[in-house]
Amino acid sequence: MRFVRRGVSLSNAQWARIKPLLPDRTPRRGGLWRDHRQVIDAIVFKYRTGIAWTDLPEHFGSWKGVHNRLRKWAADGTWKRVFTALLAQAA
Repeated sequence: MRFVRRGVSLSNAQWARIKPLLPDRTPRRGGLWRDHRQVIDAIVFKYRTGIAWTDLPEHFGSWKGVHNRLRKWAADGTWKRVFTALLAQAA
């Protein structure tokens, strides 16, 4: 179930622009990652509402998993690639 409240979730159009810019969901170690859209919705929810990571609603999954994905994507350049592409599309 997707959390839809106060415009927190990404629209289908927004997701279509971001999805191709994200890494493959199969990591080098371990199992399949949680759905990227759910993780991005969780990150958006956290920053739009200002809640603490530990208060992230359960339907988004583990707050640690969401936070770790945010950090990993910052370290590997995923966010930079996404933001650069979105800025180029906006121009």
